[in-house]
Amino acid sequence: MTREAKMLCGIILITVPTIQYGGYFLLTSLMDKSSGYMDNPLRQNFFRAGHAHAGVFIILSLVCQLLADAALLPTPLLWAARIAVPLAAILIPAGFFFSMVSPAATQPNGAVGLIYAGAVVLAAGVLLLGVGLIRSAI
Repeated sequence: MTREAKMLCGIILITVPTIQYGGYFLLTSLMDKSSGYMDNPLRQNFFRAGHAHAGVFIILSLVCQLLADAALLPTPLLWAARIAVPLAAILIPAGFFFSMVSPAATQPNGAVGLIYAGAVVLAAGVLLLGVGLIRSAI
């Protein structure tokens, strides 16, 4: 494992408590009848999606760091691939959470654009990494 992979894996692991806090927030919102959480199904779905995407993308981020060590890409592209998935792990959940901040929201606000931006960043990162791995295998 390279120094870069170790450093980024360490940073990624340090973010896990934020995902844990999200789970705590969801649990307390579910248990507190005055929170209004159960009164808004769209907000429930967005918050669940944000929490789930954060967890899945953090795991993918860790895997991608190990794969990046084996990829054959120019250094700037390799760094872009290394950073893209963890960045998507921030952007996509942030879009889900921030677009439904108000308990009374009936539709997402402009922050929903973060979901789309994160999806583009994620796609670019995994495509770069995939190409780099194929290049290293040839």
